Amino acid sequence: MTDETLRFGSYAFEVSRLDKTLFPDAAITKGDLIEYYQAVADRMLPYLRDRPVVMHRFPDGIDAEGFYQKATPDYFPDWIDTVTVRKEGGTVRHVVCGNEATLVYLAGQGVITPHVWLSRVDRLHHPDRLIFDLDPPDESSFDLVREAALALHGLLEDELDLSAWPMTTGGRGVHVVVPLDRSSDFDTVRDFAARTARVLAAREPDRFTTETRKESRKGRLFLDYLRNAYAQTSVPPLAVRPRPGAPVAMPLAWEEVGDPDLRGNRYRIGNARKRLAGGEDPWGGLTRHARALGPRIARLEDVEKEIRP
Repeated sequence: MTDETLRFGSYAFEVSRLDKTLFPDAAITKGDLIEYYQAVADRMLPYLRDRPVVMHRFPDGIDAEGFYQKATPDYFPDWIDTVTVRKEGGTVRHVVCGNEATLVYLAGQGVITPHVWLSRVDRLHHPDRLIFDLDPPDESSFDLVREAALALHGLLEDELDLSAWPMTTGGRGVHVVVPLDRSSDFDTVRDFAARTARVLAAREPDRFTTETRKESRKGRLFLDYLRNAYAQTSVPPLAVRPRPGAPVAMPLAWEEVGDPDLRGNRYRIGNARKRLAGGEDPWGGLTRHARALGPRIARLEDVEKEIRP
């Protein structure tokens, strides 16, 4: 077993079993995971900072059973930032990942994916992200994901005056993310997302649906708006996913969504860094486009009138 002490400014900690294989199919070790997160930290941390984290841990690799962990373990070093949030029946103390040392420490603890809240610690009930999660109804229908993302893009930007940003999830599909100015609470955001999804489903009922029951979808793509709620999380850009090949969530430009060869797991630890070195971040201007939902609710009401019988 290989152990090493890592130093990040005034922070130092020991990481054990760097040669532990986490992704057996690709022979990717804990040391490789740490090296990746170190390499992308500057680009990734803006999407993590000031948000409660839910840790998806696989200390024995992805072929063993992993687990989600919300509460910060007592043995985590005291220099790691945390936030205590309310939950039903009590509170829970989440990690907040604001620096490279914390990101690497989590990887050393077998955290393959640090899932983050859609709100920041200073206004937990007011999200700055609205997310649509688009997964194919079956493995052979990724074209439907691309078409749904592009249709949402048109509806959001052209009709509702909201900025929309696409990302492969590193899993099966694509997220379409809308940056918000935090003037609306979760209930308002979730209602707006649900109504927007219903408009698109009503326009193309043979291809898209908002049916939550799988047996009712009948091969149609589910326009999933459900994660827009308090304490729900999403995969941040550049996070590794616990799947064969170590796929990575990757921000895209909209022209890339039109690529018929696009898949949710196109980018992996092996090629993600090469992509990042080759150009600017497609999401580089996202926060500057945060907008209020209030004026867009009236626009949505006008759009809804068009689909009413």
